[in-house]
Amino acid sequence: MRPASLGEVAGQEHLLGPGKLLNRLAAARTLHSMILWGPPGTGKTTIARLLARESGAVFRQLAAVAAGVADLREMVAQARQDLDAAGSRTVVFIDEIHRWNKAQQDAFLPHVESGLITLIGATTENPSFEVISPLLSRARVLVLQPLTEPHIETLLRRALADRERGLGAQELRLAGDAMAGLVQYAGGDARSALNTLEVAAELARAAGAKDITVEQVREAAQKKALLYDRAGEEHYNIISAFIKSMRGSNPDAALYWMMRMIEAGEDPMFIARRMVIFASEDISNADPRALQVAIAVKDAVDFVGLPEGVIPLAQGVTYLASAPKSNASLLAMSKAREDVREFGALPVPLHLRNAPTPLMRGLGYGKDYRYPHEYEGALVAEEYAPDEIKGRTYYEPSDRGYELRIKEYLARARELRKSGRATARRDANAKK
Repeated sequence: MRPASLGEVAGQEHLLGPGKLLNRLAAARTLHSMILWGPPGTGKTTIARLLARESGAVFRQLAAVAAGVADLREMVAQARQDLDAAGSRTVVFIDEIHRWNKAQQDAFLPHVESGLITLIGATTENPSFEVISPLLSRARVLVLQPLTEPHIETLLRRALADRERGLGAQELRLAGDAMAGLVQYAGGDARSALNTLEVAAELARAAGAKDITVEQVREAAQKKALLYDRAGEEHYNIISAFIKSMRGSNPDAALYWMMRMIEAGEDPMFIARRMVIFASEDISNADPRALQVAIAVKDAVDFVGLPEGVIPLAQGVTYLASAPKSNASLLAMSKAREDVREFGALPVPLHLRNAPTPLMRGLGYGKDYRYPHEYEGALVAEEYAPDEIKGRTYYEPSDRGYELRIKEYLARARELRKSGRATARRDANAKK
């Protein structure tokens, strides 16, 4: 069932409400190139058709998944013919424009630039990543919001009542929790909701009934399809939410996002690899066992596979989310990298160099090196860094978990080296 006017498009009041952008454009019968960005089933195609109709333009549609440059050339030729013959403007609607590569999008550019055609592109992916910059600079990006449950219910009731464009002539009713089931299975996707309603209506009619039951809705829906594109933005959104939930020590939210990925068909090894990275990046030495757990989970999932592999995944997620957190190792790595890039390849101090031959020992390699195990507590006032970065501190352990013990031990070692440097300076001054 397709709405007859812009006012009947549910869920996009921020664009279509009174005085809003698209309503003003339609009222003025003017139209500009635009990219409609939003989840599936939020009305992108419907809005494009209605805008073209309201502006008096010829509407032509291309599906990017099947069309190519040759189809575009043919459409451009038709647009030029319509303009010359009747002065009619042409709106070219490209569904799933993100599926066109750069060369295909480039081919479209001159015709948008000249004003011969008005582009309306529809995409479920972030246009910043999927649409070339020259097109983006000539088109307004409009974000369509996911439909809420009341919006879906409004569309379903309208479809049941409309005798001309819906199921009104069949005089069907939704019994019990059938409406709630339809709304739930739709997941904010109007197209999915209407398709499920249509199939459920067929099942009711085949049974000779006027009431559509929740069982028929469940059979029509089969399984709720989760919004998740393994190569698209939602993939990165969900893995981001997963990581941030573990970082925030919320195992419940982390488990939800993990199961969202699993149920949508994500590779479990991708999740396991992210957990290994997380164990070092966000837990580190606050709980050194975290990395062991993450590696064990990765090996278990690889060995067992799905569906049982989700059990060690869940164990790992709950452990990592509940462990004390520290990013001190990550920060230390970043500081060390900065010095490597600033100072370049600093020479290794002579006393730290390997000295396997008499010649090397004669050159001072390994001379005066002090073996820590020969000193109390295996600590010695020895220098291990080049002179240019001597005394710099990269690793600063937190006060959380096992890292507190590391912090206390390193404080003793660093104080010993500091006192050793002070003694060396006094000796050098005395010799002067």
